[in-house]
Amino acid sequence: MTVAGVSGPYAWEPHPFTWGLLAVLVGAVVLGHRRLQAGSKDPIGWTRRQIFEFAGAVTASAVALTWPMADLAAHWSLTALVVQRVIVVLVVAPLLLVGLPYDLLQWATRPAWVDALLVRLQRPPVAIITVTVLLIGSMTSGVVHAQSASVAVRAIVTAAVLVAGLVLWIPVLGRIPGILRPKPVVRFGYLVAQAVIPAFLSFIYIFSTHPLYGDFSRSHAAVGLRPLNDQQIAGFVSKLSMLLVLLSVGWVVLSRASTADEEAANDPLVWADVERHFERVDRQSVRNGALGGTGAVAVGGEDGARDRRDGSAAGIDPTAPTPAPGRPPEGSHPPRPGSGPPGGDPPGGPSS
Repeated sequence: MTVAGVSGPYAWEPHPFTWGLLAVLVGAVVLGHRRLQAGSKDPIGWTRRQIFEFAGAVTASAVALTWPMADLAAHWSLTALVVQRVIVVLVVAPLLLVGLPYDLLQWATRPAWVDALLVRLQRPPVAIITVTVLLIGSMTSGVVHAQSASVAVRAIVTAAVLVAGLVLWIPVLGRIPGILRPKPVVRFGYLVAQAVIPAFLSFIYIFSTHPLYGDFSRSHAAVGLRPLNDQQIAGFVSKLSMLLVLLSVGWVVLSRASTADEEAANDPLVWADVERHFERVDRQSVRNGALGGTGAVAVGGEDGARDRRDGSAAGIDPTAPTPAPGRPPEGSHPPRPGSGPPGGDPPGGPSS
């Protein structure tokens, strides 16, 4: 669709590709979870809360990526484009992260290259740089013009923005097996930095004396604002939304971790974390053996590594969770991911 090809900014557009993609996503998640449950000796449940969170991510995606928001963001209003990006980063990404079934997250993040990439991206400095590059790069004039003219480019840019949102929230929400969240104070500082650094482009929008994007020259017909005023409003929306949401989450993180016991309770260590660490040690052992020219696996060889993973060498039940360090079991164990009561916090901490 082009501006010249429609009767107005609110002309109906069905967006069949987006709706089809969302339907495929929902089907893949539901069927993938059922298949993993059927093939597991100790299936991990998908709680009612997580289902609602996943449904919220899909609903927010539909709002941001279909009529009328998608059409306004593509051709008519910079403010609409900023609102669309804010929904994807601050709503879709965190709800998707906390709402996906945990067994699906385990399966998707198990490949060595995926795990290695996530380990690097969860480091706060790397995450801040990655989010800043992706979000600011998606708002350069050339990229904005390209996404206005091409549906394919628009899809690629939206995917990049979603990746930026996931990278932003992984150090805060966790849920990736074997990746523990930083301490609450570090998370708070990280959120402050994410609220300020990636959104510095908003100051350019606010204080610029001329419009920066020719693709939104007809903004008055869509939102009743001249292009320069539309650009200034977009700057305020970008800055205030990032500040309010991320600083609010940071305050919640600090308030929920006032004591060491509460912090440990928010980050229970489960068997999936231990298993993932064993897998990393095994991969490193294989690499060290290959570099040494022996082809052998260190620390007991492949059989010993397999024993450590399934727990048989130490008499550990591989289906049982492992207590957090320094917290004796006292007759009970931390919950399996996804097996807590409906409405409980997801693995890796609260979803707020």
